[in-house]
Amino acid sequence: MKNAFAIVTLSALMATHAMAQTPVAPADAAAGPSAAVPATAQEEGAESKADAKTDAKTDAKAEGLPKVELSSDLLYKLTKAEMEFKNGQWQGPYVTMMVAAQQTRDPRLARRASEMALAAKQGSEALAAIRLWRDLAPESDEATQFFLGFVVLTDKIEEAEPIFAERLANAPPGARGVALFQMQQILSRSNDKLYAYSMVTRLVQPYLDMFEAHLVLAQGALSIGERERAIGEANKALAIKPNSELAVLTLAQVTGEPEAAGKVLATFLQKNPDAVEVRSAYARLLVEQKQLEPARDQFLLLLKTQPDNVGGLYALGIVALQLEDTKGAEQYFKRFLAVLEKSPGDTRDPFKALMILSQIAETRGDTAGAIAWLDKVDNSASSGYVEARLRRAQLIARGGNLDAARKALTEIETDDPASQAQVLLVDAQFLRDAGYVQSAYTVLENALLRFPDNPELLYDYALLAERLDKMELMEASLRRVMALAPDNQHAYNALGYSLAERGIRLQEAYALIEKALQMAPGDPFIMDSMGWVQFRMGNLAAAESALRRAYAVRSDPEIAVHLGEVLWQKGDKDEAQKLWREAQGKDPKNDALKSTLARLNVSL
Repeated sequence: MKNAFAIVTLSALMATHAMAQTPVAPADAAAGPSAAVPATAQEEGAESKADAKTDAKTDAKAEGLPKVELSSDLLYKLTKAEMEFKNGQWQGPYVTMMVAAQQTRDPRLARRASEMALAAKQGSEALAAIRLWRDLAPESDEATQFFLGFVVLTDKIEEAEPIFAERLANAPPGARGVALFQMQQILSRSNDKLYAYSMVTRLVQPYLDMFEAHLVLAQGALSIGERERAIGEANKALAIKPNSELAVLTLAQVTGEPEAAGKVLATFLQKNPDAVEVRSAYARLLVEQKQLEPARDQFLLLLKTQPDNVGGLYALGIVALQLEDTKGAEQYFKRFLAVLEKSPGDTRDPFKALMILSQIAETRGDTAGAIAWLDKVDNSASSGYVEARLRRAQLIARGGNLDAARKALTEIETDDPASQAQVLLVDAQFLRDAGYVQSAYTVLENALLRFPDNPELLYDYALLAERLDKMELMEASLRRVMALAPDNQHAYNALGYSLAERGIRLQEAYALIEKALQMAPGDPFIMDSMGWVQFRMGNLAAAESALRRAYAVRSDPEIAVHLGEVLWQKGDKDEAQKLWREAQGKDPKNDALKSTLARLNVSL
C-alpha cells in the first residue's frame, strides 16, 4: 500500500504544516523573527520598484523630497535611461540616474540607480547608489534597510554596527524586541559568522534583561557552532519568560538532538497545554522520528483547539497514509479541501491533496472517482495543473479509450516548453503501449523538431528507433542525451544493453553499463544489464552474481529470463525453468521470455 502513495513525503508534511501555523502566533511571537526584514537588498529593491508609483506621495512626505521642476530636458534624460535599461543596457542609465540624483537631491533617483546596479549585479555601483540614497533621505527606513542588507553581504559588515546601535537605542521599549530580531535576521546572512556574532554580543549588552536579547545570542552562538553557549542563552530567555513559546522552540532547536528536543517540548507542553506552536513543532518532530501514532495524537489535540486548521488536517492525512489508514486519510483530506474552499484568502494550492485523493480512489479501483478528483485541478495557474491533466489522460488510456486519452492531451493549456514536450512524450507513450510503434515514432520525430535538445524526448525516441531497427539513429540519439545530461544513467545503460544484446562492441558495452552503475549502484535494471553483458562476454560466474543481486532487489520477469538463461548455460536447468515459470506467471506475454524459450527450444 505504501508504494501507492509515492507522492507523500515527510518534507511535504513539514512544509505544509509549517505554512499553516504562520497565522497562529504565540503571544510573544509578535515581537519575534516574523517581523518583516528584507532577505537581501536586492529583494527589498524589487519590492521598492513595485511600490514606487503607488507610494510616491508617502515617499515625498517621509523622505522630505525636494521641490524639483521636471523640465523637458530632465524628463527626456530619465525616459531615455529607462528605455535603454529595458533594452539591456545598465551603465548609461545608471550614470544618468546618479547624476540626476546628485543634481536634484531627489532620493528616488538614487534608489532607481541602486535597482539598476543590483539588476546588473554590479556590487560597488549598487553600494555607491545606496549610500547616496541614504545621504539624500537619512530618515528613510527603506534606504537604511537596503544599506544594512547590502553591507552585511559584503566585506563591509562593520559599517552596520553603529546603525544597529542607534536603532536599538531609539526604539521604544515595546518595539525593541522587534528591532533585536530584525538585527539578528539581517546579520544571519553574513558570510563572516564569527564577526557577526561578536557584533551581536556587543550590541545586546544594554538589553540583557530582555528575553529577546538572549534568543538573539542563542541563534548567533548556534551559527558559529557554539551549541553549549546557545543552550545556555536559550535557558536564560526561558528564565526571564517561562511561558514563552518562542524561547522553548529556540531551546529545542539549539539542543541539536531530536530526542533531547522532544523532551524539551514535551515538558513545556505539560505546563502549557494550550501552546499551539510548540505542540505543532512537537508533532512534526515525532513524524521525523517515525513515531507516527504519537504524532497523530498531537495533531488531533491541535485540532481540538483549531478544528478548521488546514495545516493540521493535511498533516493528519499524511500521517494516516503513513500508517496505511487510507479511510482516515481520505476523510482528513476531504475536510482539508472543504475548509480551504471556505477560505478564499488562503493561497495554499490544493493540488497535492487532490492528487492523493485521486490515488486513493484509483487504488480501490474507482477510476471514475480518481478522474473526478483530478478534474478539480482546473486552474492552469496551479503548480500541478499539467501533472494532473497528464495523469487524467493516463487513467483514460488505461481504461482502453486511446482516442479520448489523446484528445485529453490536446486540451492541456500550457505555455511552458518543458510541459509541452511532456505532453508530446505522453502521447507517444500512449501510442507505443497500444502497439502503434511507427505512429509513436512519428510523434516524437515531430516533437524533436520543436524541442531538439529535450533529453526525455531524445531518450524515448532512441528506444523507439531501436524497435524499428534504426540502430544508428538510436545510438546517435542516446549519445546526444549523454551530451545534454551527463548524469543520465539510463542513456548509458540503454546503449550498453543494446550493444550487449546484439553481441557487438562488448568492451564498450561493459564500460557504458559500468558507468551507469556507478551513477545508480542500486538500480536493479542496470545490475541486470551488467549481468547480461558479462554473460555475452562469457563470464558466467560474474553474470550469475550480478543477476542474482538484481533479482533480489526486484523480481522482474525480464531479470528472471536473463538469470534463467545463465543458469541454463551453466547446466542448472531445473532452477532455470523454475525462474522462467515464475516470470511466465507474472507476465505470460513477455516477449523476452517467449524468444528465449523458442531459441533454446524449451517448453514449460
